[in-house]
Amino acid sequence: MLDPVARFRRFARAAVTEVGALDHSFLGRGRPLGVARILNAIGHGKTDVGEIRAYLGLDSGLVSRLLRGLEDEGLIETTPHPDDGRRRIASLTRAGEAEFAAYEALSNERAERALARHANADALLAAMDLVASAFGRDQIELVEIDPRAEVARYCLGEYYGELARRFERDFDVRLSADPDAETMVRPRGVFLVAFSDDMPIGCVGLKGTCAEYGEVKRLWVAPAARGLGLAKRLMDRTEAIARELQMPALRLDTNKALPEAIAMYRKSGWTEIDRFNDDPYPDFFFEKRL
Repeated sequence: MLDPVARFRRFARAAVTEVGALDHSFLGRGRPLGVARILNAIGHGKTDVGEIRAYLGLDSGLVSRLLRGLEDEGLIETTPHPDDGRRRIASLTRAGEAEFAAYEALSNERAERALARHANADALLAAMDLVASAFGRDQIELVEIDPRAEVARYCLGEYYGELARRFERDFDVRLSADPDAETMVRPRGVFLVAFSDDMPIGCVGLKGTCAEYGEVKRLWVAPAARGLGLAKRLMDRTEAIARELQMPALRLDTNKALPEAIAMYRKSGWTEIDRFNDDPYPDFFFEKRL
């Protein structure tokens, strides 16, 4: 059997080489990768210097030096935060926006070439998603999203597709008790999406059903993000929000084709109850008093 540590280190060396992490001039733009990552973070909306530091996992001294270098090039400006003078905000200048766009185009081209070289690009991407989710597990964010937003519809589409693959008699959302969007928006409920570096990898809805209880709906975690405790995080946050909304209890239903979900509910203090709806798909019904 090959040594797991050796395999990990082989992967790390290959990844460093592939992305050009050791290049003095990353993508031929005259700066090392670290400087380009700072510019990239700002261009993608991370403007608070503290947020940039946390996102990249760099110490404050190094971030300050990199920011000063970008300022000297005329690519960024830093100003005091309007609400807290101890914090600073970084923004791209016009020249910085042009440089950011150049990096984006070159990075996209490099990614396209790398994928084109592989006989099974989908398998390669699936492996990349798995690694990125695992390595970035501590930075996964849970964000409240309008359930009608495009990213929410994407998550729900992935959820419905998985049910169709796993259920014995397929899955048709038109036959399911699909909640109205208004029931999953505050103050009645909420819809949460889990993001890993801006990629949606999970979701859950809290439906304000009635005064006696709310319902947990559409819990989904992307295959690449499973095994990281994300489903439990989504459920814990949902329960916390339900308490904020003063819901006395929560209910949910699920299908026998989802044994991992059933096991998690039982382990997390949910109690099996009688059927409480006429949805044709559930086999199990649970409740949790808050």
